[in-house]
Amino acid sequence: MRHRSYALLLLAVAGCSDEPQVTQPPAPVAHAAHVLEYDVVKFSASLGGTNRRGLAINNRGDVAGFSTLPGNALRHAVLWRGGELTDLGTLGGPGTNSSVAWAGLNDHGTIVGISQTDTPEPLGESWSCSAFFSAATSTGRICLGFVWANGVMTALPTLGGNNGYATASNNRGQAVGWAETLVHDPTCNGNQVLQFRAVMWEPKRNRVRQLRPLPGDSTSAATAINERGQVVGISGDCDVAVGQFSARHIVLWEGDRVTQIPHLGGTNWHTATAINERGTVVGFSNPPGDQNGTLFIAHAFLWSARSGTRDLGTLPGDQTSQANGINARGQVVGVSSGPGGSRAFLWHDGVMADLNTLVGPGFADRLVSATDINDAGQITGRLLEAGTGLTLPFVATPRRP
Repeated sequence: MRHRSYALLLLAVAGCSDEPQVTQPPAPVAHAAHVLEYDVVKFSASLGGTNRRGLAINNRGDVAGFSTLPGNALRHAVLWRGGELTDLGTLGGPGTNSSVAWAGLNDHGTIVGISQTDTPEPLGESWSCSAFFSAATSTGRICLGFVWANGVMTALPTLGGNNGYATASNNRGQAVGWAETLVHDPTCNGNQVLQFRAVMWEPKRNRVRQLRPLPGDSTSAATAINERGQVVGISGDCDVAVGQFSARHIVLWEGDRVTQIPHLGGTNWHTATAINERGTVVGFSNPPGDQNGTLFIAHAFLWSARSGTRDLGTLPGDQTSQANGINARGQVVGVSSGPGGSRAFLWHDGVMADLNTLVGPGFADRLVSATDINDAGQITGRLLEAGTGLTLPFVATPRRP
């Protein structure tokens, strides 16, 4: 199907300005996205627990994410390939967690993510990993980014500090994320002590490169990378090393140059999540009205150098949305949330559609969120299984006409 373009307001990236430059979402066209229909396959294989999620899908249809162990207190990063489940293990011994928390899977099957180690955390920091593990097991140990290839998990180095976090990789062997330095940062809050900066790792070349924040900001974090080596992420304060004031600005790194991407106008939670080969960026951002950053009221956005930042809005009746993935065709997937719960969405040809409406009659499960989409249009995410109430990973594959 040929991608149909929609006229957008041409917006310039204004250096380090915070002025919002945003195209508002158009009135929905109810039928436009419904020319697509999907077949859904869900994964029931687990590591013994009842919670499992697919976070990343590559162009081979492999899915990476996590599965909990018996009792659900611990989780391990996993790979689903051809219906078979592989436990990626951890960087520590029994009692430690690991996870693929972003779209950290390339087409060669190399996976990046986060893992606890056996080493006690000397400064008492909970670090970024704490938001992705259960409260009972998430603190007390150093957490590092990892790369998993050919059955082996390897720790990625920091920038001199204790902790690190890996989010994404490309087919060139480059991986990105963020890691602590040795600087005691006065913009940190809570039990966070050390400054952190965005990182590009090249494990095969044994190289680590810091990606600096915008001038005037303390910290940065990288969330996605494309095959051209363009990297996107956030820039802001140290805060608690989990979004919010760390995400004052959305940024794009091209080599050593960092450029601000205009956000939707709120105080914080401005976060890029994915970038495709054309350099189009998606993510989520607070519009105005977030009460100095105390509220999460984010909307999904799409940005390109040609057309600027576009607010994708939400599904009808919802208050917030997040775009999580974009493919080469410019199709965007994510989650829209409101009083009725969360729903996976597909944004296609300028229209946001509830993915649940595209799977045809007789589908009883609820597609709760969509986390990634490959270039064939296959989507992964999580669903709520009817009858059991279990949360399961799924792959939705578009039907051929």
